[in-house]
Amino acid sequence: MTPYLRLRQVCLVTSDLARETDRIKAVLGLEECYRDANVAKYGLENVLFPVGSNFIEIVSPTRPGTAAGRFLDRHGGGHGYMVIMDCDDPVRRQRHVESLGVRIANVIRHGDYLGVQLHPKDTGAAMIEFNHTAGGEDPAGPYAPAGSDWQAAVRQDVTQRLLAAEIECPDPRRFSARWGEILGRPVKRHSAETFRITLDSGAINFLPADSAQAVLAGIELEVANCAAIVAAAQAHGCAAGDRTVNVCGVRFRLTEAV
Repeated sequence: MTPYLRLRQVCLVTSDLARETDRIKAVLGLEECYRDANVAKYGLENVLFPVGSNFIEIVSPTRPGTAAGRFLDRHGGGHGYMVIMDCDDPVRRQRHVESLGVRIANVIRHGDYLGVQLHPKDTGAAMIEFNHTAGGEDPAGPYAPAGSDWQAAVRQDVTQRLLAAEIECPDPRRFSARWGEILGRPVKRHSAETFRITLDSGAINFLPADSAQAVLAGIELEVANCAAIVAAAQAHGCAAGDRTVNVCGVRFRLTEAV
């Protein structure tokens, strides 16, 4: 199997799943593909939306005392929760990060799926997950977290591609170097103050911020018409700028397709 590492899914967290689901559908033109009953054991409910062969997931606590609920309390409803990558061999990547002193927070096995979640205190900004679904080498093939028929829900007339996750941090050079070490990928300067890790699909961008800690602050999307999306966002109370909207406290930066 040819090695690969793809930005597959970005997970957001909210206290109001119905409101944010409505915003994703009405503003970004996406269709939900799956709600995973397995997350109930973690005190959560969720919904996934395909963006081409990538995914935006929203989770919401259903009881007190959950990790997601504590995350909401710390961040006041802002910032993303997880950066999820699919790969050819999560076990190899687990051994690699453990050699760096990164703890494993959770290992998920069911059927043909394996997911390895890293402890966010050792990675910073967000929880990182490496996963693999048998037969998932093809991005249009099986991807267990999104259900068995996710391809039928793909809508690309409004939002076309998920381009990157955006991490804001006090020292982008240093922080991106740490993530590059964890992911086993080179870091390149993207602009005067930003750095980028390019994956086999998608990328992770590291931007400067005045905050004391690194956070998953944004998602970059390729869209058909920025103005139309911003107008829809204004109608749903989540417009944030000329080319940005806000869902689950996260900035969605819009890049118009050419």
